[in-house]
Amino acid sequence: MRTMRKVAIFAKVHDPRCQGVADELIDWLEQRGCKPLVESHLARHTGSEHGLSEQEIREQATLVVVLGGDGTLISVARLFSGKEVPIIAVNLGSLGFLTEVTVEKMYPLLEQCLNSTPRISERMMLDVMVTRGSEVISRCHVLNDAVINKGAIARIIDLEARVDGHFLTTFKADGLIISTPTGSTGYSLSAGGPIVQPLMRCIVITPICPHTLTNRPIVISDESVIRIVVKSSFDEKVYLTLDGQVGVELQEGDSIEIRRALKTTALVTSPDKDYFTILRTKLKWGER
Repeated sequence: MRTMRKVAIFAKVHDPRCQGVADELIDWLEQRGCKPLVESHLARHTGSEHGLSEQEIREQATLVVVLGGDGTLISVARLFSGKEVPIIAVNLGSLGFLTEVTVEKMYPLLEQCLNSTPRISERMMLDVMVTRGSEVISRCHVLNDAVINKGAIARIIDLEARVDGHFLTTFKADGLIISTPTGSTGYSLSAGGPIVQPLMRCIVITPICPHTLTNRPIVISDESVIRIVVKSSFDEKVYLTLDGQVGVELQEGDSIEIRRALKTTALVTSPDKDYFTILRTKLKWGER
């Protein structure tokens, strides 16, 4: 593995705790001969002299530290899509299924990354492409999910779904969630979808409040290509939301094609914490 001496730092800019941890982290890295790469907005809050653009950081970083919650991590994962740069996700948020590293464990894990080979969890991403007529109007990689849903006050929408060209069904529902195994503990779980171990190679399709009760979540191979067509929106607004952060307004007839992305997100994992421990802790399994 390449030497990890150019360390990118991303954080919740307006969170005072994140700012304090970022300040300490910058000093810690500089004392060890590393070059901290600080995004310009964060630099203004930490007093760092040389803030960089996201693109400059993407080109230079050999290791990434994310301070915050799952939302912060997800946006950084999209930024580094295709780069395969290891990411240490430090939990300074509330729930945090993905940001499993505590502040106390961050520095020992950084030492391991700088001096040896860390344990990496390769998380699959989805390649989501929206076509209107013959024109591609949006394309993005997501770590968690792609969600098609209606406006706040609207009737159900009709979404025709095909898998590898084979007709699956026309979902009559409030919307549809297509998630990765990593995203299975997000919106999909709230909508009744299954919990999937994050290293499995599959895609989960979960309808949101389906009109037909027999429309249940389905798990398909990650080799499959999913195509969703907006068949009827009753002149109401329909949106595609990517990782809960990027929105695309859809029109009747628009086609959304979803497949496994060629690249993955590389998360550095804590050696003393397994996935089932995280589930028990976050979901309070076994507690009364």
